[in-house]
Amino acid sequence: MEEWRHQDGEESQGVGSRHTQVDSAVGGQPFMRDKLRGNDHDAFVEVLAEAVGALEESAIPYAVIGGIASSGFGRPRWTHDIDLFVRPADAARALDCLSKAGFTTERTDITWLFKGFKRQVMVDVIFKSKGDFYFDEEMMQRAVSGQFQGRRVRFIPPEDLLVLKAVVHDEAGAHHWHDALGVIAGTSLDWAYLLRRAQRAPRRILALLAYAHSIDLPVPNKVIRRLFEQVYDS
Repeated sequence: MEEWRHQDGEESQGVGSRHTQVDSAVGGQPFMRDKLRGNDHDAFVEVLAEAVGALEESAIPYAVIGGIASSGFGRPRWTHDIDLFVRPADAARALDCLSKAGFTTERTDITWLFKGFKRQVMVDVIFKSKGDFYFDEEMMQRAVSGQFQGRRVRFIPPEDLLVLKAVVHDEAGAHHWHDALGVIAGTSLDWAYLLRRAQRAPRRILALLAYAHSIDLPVPNKVIRRLFEQVYDS
């Protein structure tokens, strides 16, 4: 695989080097505990553990996305729900697992979203993200093991989270843009992998990386140049 370096010459790191960083990013920060939705912080964390435990017990591949993943990769912030990304073929089985674990469940939209509820905490089971992005084999293989508030979970690869956040960003969801910037600021990215994953939305990713460059976040010049050439010179 081609090597990409930050502007200061530092090599981007592979997924294996990011576990400790994720652990330290989300492990027990008090201001995060205070900002979780609901009357009971412990309930939120326990429901997270129960939800991922139900999927893991049935060997259903998943990755945590959304605000929890954003917190894991550099932008600790308030979040109101738990977002689990699964394959379409596993969505119904994942919902059944939550039901057996005591969740109230609903098939909210059969094209992309099911939901589970427990102790006033909502779990979104997402099997298609905006832009027709699916939980695929590369995401599964590169998922990052980490902790959220002391609970072990599997996060989507940060490069894929960045792409999903950039694509879903709109006027009503401005926080997604800043979540993506937080990933750039707080995580060592595999730039070659990001370029490959950006092929579904090269203009949006180019805009994000150019903006990140403008506020002095560590985006290699050649990454922006490669996307620019792809969009405007091809």
